[in-house]
Amino acid sequence: MSGLTDTESGPGVPRGKVAADVISPSARGKASTLLRHKWNVQVGKAVPLPPAELAGAGDYRVSIRGCRVHDALFANIRYDSTMFDGTWVDAQYFSDLVVMDVVRRGTWHFTRARGRDKVAVSAGQFIVRYNNPSWRFAVQSHTTQKLILPVAPLGPLIRKRPVLGPVDSAEMRLLLAHVHTVDTELNELSPAGLQSARNTLVELVMGVLRQKVDGAEPQLAPSLVQAAKDVVNSHLAHADLSPSMLARELNVSVRTLHRAFAATNESVSTYIRDQRLEQARLALTRFIDRPSVSELAAHLQFADSSHFIRAFKKHYGQTPVQYARFHGHRAAP
Repeated sequence: MSGLTDTESGPGVPRGKVAADVISPSARGKASTLLRHKWNVQVGKAVPLPPAELAGAGDYRVSIRGCRVHDALFANIRYDSTMFDGTWVDAQYFSDLVVMDVVRRGTWHFTRARGRDKVAVSAGQFIVRYNNPSWRFAVQSHTTQKLILPVAPLGPLIRKRPVLGPVDSAEMRLLLAHVHTVDTELNELSPAGLQSARNTLVELVMGVLRQKVDGAEPQLAPSLVQAAKDVVNSHLAHADLSPSMLARELNVSVRTLHRAFAATNESVSTYIRDQRLEQARLALTRFIDRPSVSELAAHLQFADSSHFIRAFKKHYGQTPVQYARFHGHRAAP
């Protein structure tokens, strides 16, 4: 199969959303032309098309799913191929822009200045670069989150050398939480909300470049809350999960963390408890390998089984055994 599949702005594609695919090199010229046309329809020429004209032989697929917020764009880009050969592809599409890549799978290899500057960015790392002069990258099967921003507000912080770091740094956690929130709620944002989302995006990228974010800034509170929730959801079985641990992970004070949650009418400790109970509820619906009450209590760091049972019944109106007996049988088929 070869060609391009996509959905234009309108029914099926919410405001500001971007969706396009390129499949197989056999129709490379035509597919590239179609992709560029659809990109201009969905995004506009102000934000250039990410490179998708692959030089390697064999079948490939490029999938782009993204979101435009004024003059900024973030997208998930997936390159898949049966015969990628590591051919270098020019990235002049991003001339005079700030580009961030968050590598999720594989390794990106960047070079410029006739090979004098070489950078390898593996999964779990990010790179921020000012694309002037432009960088080239080696095409291989990989997945990346790409963020493209105007250079004006970020230029003073971008030097000739790119900025690299781990994805799980406090600053990146806040940035990625904001990106996730905007992507989820984009179609509900007012024009003022869109502008605020764009400004917050730039502010958080500046924090990444400075390696410091002002967590007390009220505008960043929603991103701080989402980042904290992301940490909670991946540490539910950890004994040290607490507001203090979250504050350390996100490089803010405990007071700042509590204040951010309060702005959304939530409590940090309540969120931790409710997510642990929710994980227990889901485990109790398993028909096979269902854990015991004592195992769940220990795994989710409740003081003991009695404490877990009381908390579960207060939250769901049934004891864990009652819930498992009713809902587990219903889920059996």
